[in-house]
Amino acid sequence: MKTLRLILGDQLNHQHSWFEKTNSDITYVLMEVRQETDYVPHHIQKVAGFFASMRAFANEMQEKGHEVIYWKLDDPKNKQSIPENIDSLIEKGNYKKFEYQLPDEYRLDEQLSEYCQTLKIEWQAVDSEHFYTSREELASFFERKKTYLMESFYRHMRKKHNVMMDGKDPVTGQWNYDKDNRKKLPESVKIPYRNSRTNDVSGIVEMIESAGVKTIGSIDAQNYRWPITRREAFADLDIFCKRFLKNFGNYQDAMTTRTAFSFHSLVSFAMNVKLISPQEVVNTVVNYWHEHSDEVDISSVEGFVRQIIGWREYMRGIYWAKMPEYATLNHLNHSRKLPSWFWNGETKMNCLHHTIKQSLDHAYAHHIQRLMITGNFALLAGIDPGEVDEWYLGIYIDAIEWVEITNTRGMSQFADGGIVGTKPYVSSANYIDKMSDYCKACHYSKSKKTGDKACPFNSLYWNFYDQHRDTFDKNPRIGMMYRTWDKMDRDKKAELLQQADYYLKNIDKL
Repeated sequence: MKTLRLILGDQLNHQHSWFEKTNSDITYVLMEVRQETDYVPHHIQKVAGFFASMRAFANEMQEKGHEVIYWKLDDPKNKQSIPENIDSLIEKGNYKKFEYQLPDEYRLDEQLSEYCQTLKIEWQAVDSEHFYTSREELASFFERKKTYLMESFYRHMRKKHNVMMDGKDPVTGQWNYDKDNRKKLPESVKIPYRNSRTNDVSGIVEMIESAGVKTIGSIDAQNYRWPITRREAFADLDIFCKRFLKNFGNYQDAMTTRTAFSFHSLVSFAMNVKLISPQEVVNTVVNYWHEHSDEVDISSVEGFVRQIIGWREYMRGIYWAKMPEYATLNHLNHSRKLPSWFWNGETKMNCLHHTIKQSLDHAYAHHIQRLMITGNFALLAGIDPGEVDEWYLGIYIDAIEWVEITNTRGMSQFADGGIVGTKPYVSSANYIDKMSDYCKACHYSKSKKTGDKACPFNSLYWNFYDQHRDTFDKNPRIGMMYRTWDKMDRDKKAELLQQADYYLKNIDKL
């Protein structure tokens, strides 16, 4: 039967069962469309990365003998809408069946499901064959439970997939080494060299700019660094294992102006477009550890595995369990607009200046920069979670809604009321200074809570807890904060709240 199969930009899975055999009756279609470039302003490196990897995937498919149609963004036949393009192809190609892989984003899942109801030909949706879990597995695991505790899901995943297990118990007898993953990066620790790439995406960038696509950030188009092929993804993973895994555990939470990438793997983009699977990543790292256990500590391996088999699968499960309502949650009723300097990094707060500039330059920041610098500030300042979502979804190379919104609206902004996190992740300057070298070169003083050049995080921190006392007063993980607040002198408390109010009224000038 003559069949048209759609491959979305984040479905570049060479290992999918679709591709085991070639069949002249089956045609695959990939398309670059304004529908996908325009729903938020994306980083130029993200748009270029998707298009470059899609084109490379299509070329490799053709080389293997598959029939492939590829519509570039500027193709005159391109109607810039997935359903309209499929309609056109079905009509002209006389296809008798349409097939697609289940999308990972709710909006695309709904769009394609509704579109297929209009088709007069046979159609079928199949699994993307990428994740450890099905869409429904997490919801089923937590059925009739009050809380969605990630740690219990993580242990379930370790057992089910026999990852770092000794029978029914974890190797070494300890499940989690999180307490060993929180060290500041000392000057004495050298950060290894990363190989630079020379992928030239200048043609793609010129096309994007000519089309008038609104993007953010900058790009070195002739030396594009993100992996766009499966081979490059494995090369990055190999470099991570050999040069960075040894120190990943100790310093995965550390923040520094010395490097944009620290000891992180940089494989999230490749995983999220499915060039490489989470199983392949986990197995590669665990196997490397088995072969180099005298060099690599288990805390590094477990910390890395937890990010993938734990958080990544957990966040996807939350997404499918709670969408579409999840995208509207605003438990704390925050409504302030995102400061203008979130789009250019021009703020006197060095931690935010560095993190935002790094994000604009590289389309990347690691999880603690996202959670405890940009996310921390947005939560303390009462920014509308919808605006925070849009910023995170656009600026990061690896941001696709299923993983972005649960981390942002849930973990970072507590907008879900505690589904993902049992407490808000906020801090004063003390934590930032403890985990980074940002504070020593800052315009503001980390030790000052009020007065000239007092660090905004300090007064905003206490203002946040004061403003939301009705919400958090009975939270057992926060009780100590309120006891400290209640012991403060009344005038001191008033001074802190006044300082915070001044900063919030002048937020664009911070």
